Amino acid sequence: MPKKPPAAPSIAELQAALQASEQRAAAIVETAVNAIITIDENCIIETANSATERMFGYKREEITGCNISMLMPQPYRDRHDGYVRNYLSTGVRRIIGIGREVLAQRKDGSVFPIDLSVGEAVLPSGRRIFTGVIRDLTERRALEEKILHISEEEQARIGQDIHDDLCQQLAAIGCLAKVAQKNLSKAGSPEAQNLEEIVKLISKANTRARETSRGLMPVVLDAGGLMAALKELADSTARAFEIICEFRFDNPVQMKDTQMAVQLFRIAQEAVSNAVKHSQAKRVDIHLARQSGNIVLTVRDNGIGIPDSAAKGTGMGLLTMSHRAQMMSGTLTVSPRRSGGTQVTCSVPAPAKNP
Repeated sequence: MPKKPPAAPSIAELQAALQASEQRAAAIVETAVNAIITIDENCIIETANSATERMFGYKREEITGCNISMLMPQPYRDRHDGYVRNYLSTGVRRIIGIGREVLAQRKDGSVFPIDLSVGEAVLPSGRRIFTGVIRDLTERRALEEKILHISEEEQARIGQDIHDDLCQQLAAIGCLAKVAQKNLSKAGSPEAQNLEEIVKLISKANTRARETSRGLMPVVLDAGGLMAALKELADSTARAFEIICEFRFDNPVQMKDTQMAVQLFRIAQEAVSNAVKHSQAKRVDIHLARQSGNIVLTVRDNGIGIPDSAAKGTGMGLLTMSHRAQMMSGTLTVSPRRSGGTQVTCSVPAPAKNP
């Protein structure tokens, strides 16, 4: 006899299965290490898990029903709703489905770095919700800053050694060679001309060594700060590679944040090096400006450009520049210029203006 088909589950059984499924999903969200928040189309927080409470210092009752912007520092707090409205009206995504590093703000007002991934879902009712998964990057950022600090200290040590040891030895050798050249010249020796050329080469090597030492320990702590360091970078690049390299600014950009100044200098230094050594540029322009609450550093060249794979960040130098920008909660873009060459743009949130 043919077997009877299994009996259809009863309504009670379906309800029990649905309830069990909902409980499993809720348990997964509640026990997640990362903060998980859902908001509606009006940016109002609907749900938050326990990790959100630990990360931001709020009880979920304090944030449920409030605008998600309360978890953001300025200027992002005022801009967020506009980003969402723009997406809903145009469909152009800025962060949804991509993920990026941004800044968040705790209940006590402290600002910290996070990795934010945003997903979008349309419920059976047609209502749209957004889910944000947030990972605290405070510890990782502290480790990265420590590694960079150690790297900067080591570069400064090498630069000091070059300045105090190699440059001094080259200067001494140059002086001795100059004396010998003069003596040979007085004696009418034909070797005097060759020695004169050697003296010139030693002097040129000494100048290059001094410029290298200054590049390893940029002077961003003096009155001129970052602007003086970028001007020196442009001048030394022009002298060393015999190209046109200029530094420009619309208005003076003074910075108290020495660490940010050093990171911006390193980005400019790497971009200029890439332009000269890899792009074979004959002209490089460095520009610094304060725009819309950001510090914007731009390095343009007229070289042959860079391969598409490198532009996407596969090159170690480009990865390092991008990493430095992220350390400052900024962005770095590398793009070809219409007139030829490459443009590197780094934009970071500007610190408060000096009083």
